[in-house]
Parts: sequence; C-alpha cells; structure tokens
Amino acid sequence: MNLKQLSEQLGLSQTTVSRALNGYPEVSESTRIRVQLAAAQGNYRPNSRAMSLATGRAMSIGHVVPLAHQHDVVNPIFAEFVAGASQIYKQNGYELTLTIAETRNEEAIYRNMAAKCAVDGVIVHSPKRVEPRLALLKEIGLPYVVHGRVSDSKTAYNWIDTNNRRAFKQATQLLIDLGHSDIALINGDESLNFAWLRRLGFEDAMRENGLAINPTFMASAELTETFGYLTAESLLKKAHRPSAFIASSYVVALGIRRAIGRAGLQMGKDLSVIIHDDELSYFDNGGAVPQFTATRSSVREAGMLTASMLLKQIDDPGLFPQSSLLESRLTVGLSTGPAPARN
Repeated sequence: MNLKQLSEQLGLSQTTVSRALNGYPEVSESTRIRVQLAAAQGNYRPNSRAMSLATGRAMSIGHVVPLAHQHDVVNPIFAEFVAGASQIYKQNGYELTLTIAETRNEEAIYRNMAAKCAVDGVIVHSPKRVEPRLALLKEIGLPYVVHGRVSDSKTAYNWIDTNNRRAFKQATQLLIDLGHSDIALINGDESLNFAWLRRLGFEDAMRENGLAINPTFMASAELTETFGYLTAESLLKKAHRPSAFIASSYVVALGIRRAIGRAGLQMGKDLSVIIHDDELSYFDNGGAVPQFTATRSSVREAGMLTASMLLKQIDDPGLFPQSSLLESRLTVGLSTGPAPARN
C-alpha cells in the first residue's frame, strides 16, 4: 500500500494523511487515530519521496561533520549517536544526510543546504567553546539542535548535553577517596566545549581536596586509541608516574589499557582507570562487574532525544528553544582500586 492508496481508502487528501502520521497538531485526534489504524492494518510504510511532495519538506536531517574531526565518522561513539537519531528519523519518515566538510567550506555547505531546501534541519556536532555556527544557522533560518552546549552563548538555543563537568568531578573524587593524588586526565580536544567542561570538573575535585594539579599529567587531542596508548606509555615511563587515569572515552581507555599491559602492570591494582560513555553496542563493558569503572551515559539515548527535539522544532517553528542536561551514573568496575604505596 502506498500513500495514494491509503488516502483514497480513507477519503482524505494525501497531505492530511501524511500530517496525521507525523503528528501535526492541526490534525484532529480522531482523524489521527483513524489514519494510524488504517496504516497499521494495510502495513503501510511512509515513503520519504511521497511525504516530501505531500508536506513540502525535504524529509531529511543534516549531520555536518567538520573535516578536523573526520574520525568522528568511524568513532563508535558517533556511530552510536547516529544509530539512536536514525531510529527516530525512520519512525517519522525522515532520512539522514551526512556531510564531511572542510572548515573553510563549512559555512557554504550550511548555506547551500538552506538555499536548496535539501534538509529540514541539522544536528550540530562537536560544538566549540566559541561557536560561530549558531549565529549562522539563525541567520539562514535552518532549524537545529546542538549535541552538546556552547558556554559563551548569550542567546537561547536548542541543545542536549551530558553534565560533563559533574561527571568528571565525580570520577576524580572517587579516585581521591581511594587514596589517589597523582591523577592523569586524558581528555578530548579542549577547544571543544565538552572537553573543556570535563577538564573543569577534574580541576574542581582536585582543588576542593587541596591537591596540586600537575600539568604534565594532562593531555588533550582527538579521542583515538592511539592517542590513549601513546600518552599513557609516555606517562608510565616517568620516574614519578600517575597512579590513576581518567579517560574521556572508551576508545581512549583501550589504548591506556594496552600501555598498562605492555608496561607489565595490572589495571585495577597497579593503576586505576575510569572512563566515560561506556554504553556502546560495539564494546561490552557489562556483566555483573564491569571491566571499567565508568561515568555511564547512553550515547544512543542522547541521539534519540536530540533527534526528537529537532523534529519538534521543525513541526512547530514558534516553539521556544528547548534544552536538556543529562546526568551520568557512576558505576564501579574492575579497573579501579586503592592507590598503591609509593616507594
């Protein structure tokens, strides 16, 4: 069954049927229920091209990834987020358009999307501490939701973020409670707001406990396994090495674990490790006792919530900007233990 056949069966226009299936507020509840029941009985699945013609929309959502962060595309965290967002798009008849952009061409890509009506809205990834994309998107009138936050923004905008500062403060405090004082932070690129907030959380806990912050125990770069490995390897060669690591992602922690093993040390005994974002389909940190102690958050859930927020903004352009701050859950695994005695 296609949209035309479903419309004829119900005696309604294709536009009304499409709007009923997509939850438009101007369609009465009785009509919406009648359309949904007929669609289910006829095993109807929305066709994005037909819906585009009926609604005047592109029925597509844009995800623009800056080339500087092109590894995001193959990073399991990004993939998990997109999987969650895609689930919401599919349920509502939308498709995903993924574009990798060079920094110098990024503005042109957004303007071209808006001019050609190629997408109905965009998800903004990897927001910086100073983020020019918000003003650009407001200027060209393209609906958007930021996955993350922009600390210096003076105007309201749509965003969903994890409370990174609190998560990393909690992680650091756990290590301090276990007797650790020489703690290394292996962080993401700190020009990005999420990484900067994580650093602030780490520093909050250290200062509140009267502990010195050792700048040589802090590193930031793109979150890859190689970065985690090389950084940990270098730190473990120091005469006075860290007794614990806080890693900004599961992927980085895999590199740290590799370095610990190659140094002949045991994670959880000789060194402690805490990670962030461990709820990934691609890596299992589950079981009765997780392998890694983690500040746990579901990236897939964040993708679903972000996509849902954007579709609401598209359906109701007059809706006041929405925001949601998600909290992480600290779960204790096998990777942490009391600080070893110093010689």
